[in-house]
Amino acid sequence: MRSPRGPIAFPAVALVVALAVSGCGSRGDDEAVTVRFWAMGREGEVVRELVPDFERENPGLRVDVQQIPWSAAHEKLLTAHVGRATPDVAQLGNTWIAEFVALNAIRPLEPLVADPATFFPGIWETNVVEGVTWGVPWYVDTRVLFYRSDLFRRAGHEVFPTTWDAWRRALEDVRAVLGERDYPAFLPANEWPLPVILGLQAGSPLLAEGDTRGAFSEPAFRRAFDFALDLYRRCLAPAIGNAEIGNLYQEFGRGHIASLLTGPWNLGELARRLPDSLAGAWSTAPVPGPEGPASGVSLAGGASLVVFRGARHPEAAWRFITYLSRPDVQLRFYRLTGDLPARVEPWEERELARDSRIAAFREQLGRVVSTPKIPEWEQIAFRVQSRAEEAIRGEATAEEALARLDADVDRLLEKRRWLLRRRAAESAEEGTS
Repeated sequence: MRSPRGPIAFPAVALVVALAVSGCGSRGDDEAVTVRFWAMGREGEVVRELVPDFERENPGLRVDVQQIPWSAAHEKLLTAHVGRATPDVAQLGNTWIAEFVALNAIRPLEPLVADPATFFPGIWETNVVEGVTWGVPWYVDTRVLFYRSDLFRRAGHEVFPTTWDAWRRALEDVRAVLGERDYPAFLPANEWPLPVILGLQAGSPLLAEGDTRGAFSEPAFRRAFDFALDLYRRCLAPAIGNAEIGNLYQEFGRGHIASLLTGPWNLGELARRLPDSLAGAWSTAPVPGPEGPASGVSLAGGASLVVFRGARHPEAAWRFITYLSRPDVQLRFYRLTGDLPARVEPWEERELARDSRIAAFREQLGRVVSTPKIPEWEQIAFRVQSRAEEAIRGEATAEEALARLDADVDRLLEKRRWLLRRRAAESAEEGTS
């Protein structure tokens, strides 16, 4: 059966159980089934405002929301899994999905998923591991360029460039109209998204040999890495990290920095922090690609909703995920948090469709890709960050930094290679028996 208001359908048996759980209002609060939901950061605080309507629509079901700081979430979820104390439903950063799949901690969604086409395809794909869907996107983010449109206009660029070469030329033109100590872009030297985004745009798989070795020294990633380093060497971006800049919003407002690579959380921050006189002086644009818009991919980010294998009430958990996935609820969640909806339908509403700054995100969300879906990715991303920073600060050549990065990644994936060899050997033995 397909839910008429959401992407998830319950099989007949599950639906019967869910209806029985709801009790059609016959149960009292003391007999209600309680869905335990762990959510992170501000989302964990705000989602409580959505719970009363769910409970009114589902008599006999209650939701207990536990808010967890993002800084403690990963460790708490792992500890809960080991201690068999997981919630029914949890919010997971979509780069964590593969890790919890490998731990056998969460349940697959099939055959509950009815229409993934109502979500942004690249975002949905982050929840698919080895052909199986494990989570439902809750909200999305990706990286785009925020830029001072007035400064780019002064430099002769009415429209933000769409190719690498044109982007570099535009930054050089902006540099010419700025002060000596000003920069056309701020691309933090201590973050991994820029080299990874550019690498993906250049066609790098990031990892090779079935995600068991690094592919960072290969030509595709090297091309992207050289382009990124060139931006710093030409003084188009300062070779500094986030902690080395006093107040990013003030520097952007003062025109000391003309563009930023960042995510949707800064839409609200800039709107609040910049003076009214600059309300029309900044805009957003998709990330330029090496050959133009079609190659201008960015990261598929955001958070998803999953059901743990240890869920006491899995049918009720699916019901809650269905509710949070509804277009009307996603739109309401956006109004409460500013988190961008994962479903496509809410983007047709006036407040999203007519916002020119959000339009860049909608365009970019049509061109997002996931990072490698392996449990070790978080550790690999940290190595990308540290080795890239060495090259940006001149502590290593590009060749040295990428060779060291591949060596780091190969060490991190040593166990993965061993497990795959063992699995292949066992399969071979079964084939000959």
